[in-house]
Amino acid sequence: MRHLAVGDIHGCYTALTTLADFVPFAAGDTLVILGDYVDRGPDTFSVLDWLIAYARRAKLVPLRGNHEIMMLRARDNELALASWLGYGGTHTLASYSHFDDAGSLADVPDEHWDFLENRLLPYFEIDTHFFVHANVYPALPLDEQPELMLYWEAFEDTALHASGKVMVCGHTSQKSGLPRDHGHAVCIDTWVYGKGWLTCLDVATGQFWQANQRGQTRAGRLGGARP
Repeated sequence: MRHLAVGDIHGCYTALTTLADFVPFAAGDTLVILGDYVDRGPDTFSVLDWLIAYARRAKLVPLRGNHEIMMLRARDNELALASWLGYGGTHTLASYSHFDDAGSLADVPDEHWDFLENRLLPYFEIDTHFFVHANVYPALPLDEQPELMLYWEAFEDTALHASGKVMVCGHTSQKSGLPRDHGHAVCIDTWVYGKGWLTCLDVATGQFWQANQRGQTRAGRLGGARP
């Protein structure tokens, strides 16, 4: 059984489905998606629909990202809504529009709100790796990490975590289009909503696969040959 990590999708449905066919995702895999499914890209609606449907037939471990947090908070008050719209929420609402207009929070179906509120995890770990959206304090156990680190902190020269496990994260977009690999930590947000790629990493082998919004694909390996 493979543990496959997928970086920030950001509403890029074409890249997601192209990647799923290219890898391809199999029923025996555990698919760990690292958060930020919404905003910036053109089709958050279809991305969330695909993830919800996939979870019914295979093992999906969805993590929470800062953009999901912002979308949920946007329901609370006008200030939070305005802030979210400025970080890509306009693209999300447009994907839910029934009349080719700007769309509204009321257009988001209950099933999608339930997924965002109740299905997303702060982190996930296996014997050799742990998965978070953004980052961690190296000395703190995962269950003691503050939200600031888990969802918002940029990926920099992170030290080896006290658990000794390899960290796999997203959040900090790598404009090179390639994963950023420190050995003990790797970031696989490869800027799919911009001019980059959506990345899937087999954490056991270091093999990665990528797809973009133009339907192109490529593959490589951490510490080895690059596309």
